[in-house]
Amino acid sequence: MIRLRHAALAAACLAAACGRGRPAFTAANPFAQPSPLFDQAPPFDRIRDGDYQPAIEEGMRRQLAEIAAIAHDTAAPTLDNTILAMERSGALLRRVTKVFNAITSASTDDTLQAVQEEEAPRLAAHNDAIYLNDTLFRRIRRVYDGRAGLDSTQRFLVERYYKDFVRAGALLDDTAKAHLRALNLEEAKLTADFQKRLLAATKTGAVIVTDSAQLAGLGDAEVAAAAQAARDRQLDRGWVLALQNTTQQPDQVALADRAVRERLYDASATRAERGDSDDTRADITRLAEVRAERARLLGYPTYAAYALDDEMARTPANAAGLLTQLVPPAAAKVAGEQAAMQRLVDAQHGGFALAPWDWQYYAEQVRKARYDLDESQIKPYFVLDTVLVDGVFYAANRLYGLTFTERHDLPVYQPDVRVFEVFDADGASLGLWYCDYFKRDDKQGGAWEDTFVDGTSLLGTKPVVFNVANFTRPAPGQPALLTFDDVTTMFHEFGHALHALLTTVPYPRIAGTNVPNDFVEFPSQFNEHWALDPAVFAHYARHVGTGAPMPAALVAKIKRARTFNQGFDTMEYLEASLLDFAWHTLRAGEAVANVDSFETAALQRFHVLVPDVPPRYRSTYFAHIWDGGYAAGYYAYLWSEVLDDDAFAWFIAHGGLTRANGDRFRAMILSRGGSEDAAAMFRAFYGRDPDVGPLLEDRGLVPARRGM
Repeated sequence: MIRLRHAALAAACLAAACGRGRPAFTAANPFAQPSPLFDQAPPFDRIRDGDYQPAIEEGMRRQLAEIAAIAHDTAAPTLDNTILAMERSGALLRRVTKVFNAITSASTDDTLQAVQEEEAPRLAAHNDAIYLNDTLFRRIRRVYDGRAGLDSTQRFLVERYYKDFVRAGALLDDTAKAHLRALNLEEAKLTADFQKRLLAATKTGAVIVTDSAQLAGLGDAEVAAAAQAARDRQLDRGWVLALQNTTQQPDQVALADRAVRERLYDASATRAERGDSDDTRADITRLAEVRAERARLLGYPTYAAYALDDEMARTPANAAGLLTQLVPPAAAKVAGEQAAMQRLVDAQHGGFALAPWDWQYYAEQVRKARYDLDESQIKPYFVLDTVLVDGVFYAANRLYGLTFTERHDLPVYQPDVRVFEVFDADGASLGLWYCDYFKRDDKQGGAWEDTFVDGTSLLGTKPVVFNVANFTRPAPGQPALLTFDDVTTMFHEFGHALHALLTTVPYPRIAGTNVPNDFVEFPSQFNEHWALDPAVFAHYARHVGTGAPMPAALVAKIKRARTFNQGFDTMEYLEASLLDFAWHTLRAGEAVANVDSFETAALQRFHVLVPDVPPRYRSTYFAHIWDGGYAAGYYAYLWSEVLDDDAFAWFIAHGGLTRANGDRFRAMILSRGGSEDAAAMFRAFYGRDPDVGPLLEDRGLVPARRGM
């Protein structure tokens, strides 16, 4: 999302920048004009760190001039001269911030972080200069009042704009607006600071091992990757176990040395609360206070009430109701999983009670014993390139008729990145898709999708989309072998990409993935289901050495094990989601004195304090809610899972992986973006409201009633 923001402050910033000798914006800046490359792909071969800030500041200046012209137009307000004029405004700012936001997340450095810290509050002020402009809002209100004569998509766009302005504070008096501007500035600064601290904390929190014996249990590929990570950090010797964004770390599955598992767990869980310069506790406590105060100003009791008023769930009570509904069955399943692992520890004469850093290790042993399934058995069948081409792309072809051609003529921001042109069934070019899959120290944790260019007919642009992940980089010359979780991530993020690539909505504000947060994960999670579809799976699950398909017996084991450890997986998610709600249901004036105590009390209050199952993200590194756009919205993954599991059940009932089913889903969901009410969109597709039953079955929390 582009954050737009304040005339006077932006102008003052420009003057200050020039006074410090920062490069001025000129016609030579690579963002000065639309990229001459195919589909306006970013000219990464020309872009330098010093190009971003002048372009951002010039982009703000130009957009504010465009907004002033719209606000002071003497003609009567219309859809075209007001709403669509705003949609067309800010072309330069949109070009540069799209790329800047992508690079500062996926390949940042000290220079870009400094620019991000400087520009975040300026962009916040710029946003306020637009959305708190009384003259402009009066024109929007007149178009809103006269919207009856518009078609349904145009009406929805106008209603969206009106609500955006109201939610941004357009109805406040001048005193309240001034207070709101100050809060928005502070939040922008805090968010940028949190992101910088967390990136540093994740890098420095990595565990360094100097004795190879302590790596016992890891496969050759994992050991080689850890050695390469040490070399990348210019260490003379040893191995580096880099941290991923979640609390639990993938290496805990295999590490036989319990002390090393504990070190890795502690490094992960305490990465951003060590009292050093990377500690995020002051940032997050103040962010919660700022958001609560902003919600109060806008007439809501809590920030969660404000945030969910614009989502499918509508209220915190509705969202929390879904979460707490799953607590009893998840807790019961956790208890059974925990007991099975403790029996194994005791049988091996371990002499200790199961701890959080043991869970992954012994869960894998129980899985091997119960399902005769070993992660090392299946990884050789999941070669990244094969999964991508013969799995992810193959499913998209079967469902939607899409084909993909790799482009080697377009520049990229990092050598790992690949680019593909996407074609429709009739041969028409739909846009470009980039993928950046391997973990680096300069990359934020997790996996995500976004766009360099949005595809809309109003602007005459095709979508240029990218996916980012954090898979373990193989040693030089070795193939990248994935876990099945990694495979699922690839399908998931490509589901987001399909949502952006297949949009037919002409207006940027409601095109592609510009939908409610608790709907945006629906297409992505729905796409995960095809990873295990028999036809798709057989097409990509082939041995790295022989090319042979995975034996049917091993495939059957994977499917039987699908619901294994789902008590843990569900509980750690519920804990994180309810922790998010705890932070964002604080009322204005409520302060958190101690982050750890607050976190413990919140989990107790929601009856999800399970010592051996820590939250998927603890408060101090919960990037989704502090700088990822999911404040009071982490529940959205589960809400969307209700939709995706139910939609997949519809597919199964109607013939599964067929072009007819895919075309229906494309026409009624993927192409529609946010051009109508999300609940109505689902009802039109399915013929009824969503049912939670398929989710409970798929997670193994209730007995399955349908075939898979």
